[in-house]
Amino acid sequence: MDTGSTLKRFGVSMDEGLLQQFDQWIQETGYENRSEAVRNLVRDALVQKAWEDDEQYVAGSILIFYDHHQRDALQELTEIQHKMHDMILATTHFHLDHDNCLELIVVKGKSGQLRQLSDQLISAKGVKYGKFTVSPVTDPSKK
Repeated sequence: MDTGSTLKRFGVSMDEGLLQQFDQWIQETGYENRSEAVRNLVRDALVQKAWEDDEQYVAGSILIFYDHHQRDALQELTEIQHKMHDMILATTHFHLDHDNCLELIVVKGKSGQLRQLSDQLISAKGVKYGKFTVSPVTDPSKK
């Protein structure tokens, strides 16, 4: 009976211990069932694969946690962002305490260029932690 659905079913063989750990993770993260969890894991793997292609258009965020008292840290971070301003959609700056700031930078562009921007920001003096997250978007030249 064809219901018009594009969903396809497939079987997965898994060691019992690994399956128990997976089921525990599903319960802890709030997925309703294994299929939902597997779909999300596959999507994440595909996003990571797209991220490896330097020409893939992606959108995402760069999160940096840094000590604003570190000599020239703020100036260096600002200069890096100004050099690559065409990829930055928005920046939000939070003062966490007397010494530490958190900055969230929303970006969009080719993954290779964004990886370069992210690497420069995360490796800047004074940055204690940095993380770049991405999601693929439609290439603007293909619209």
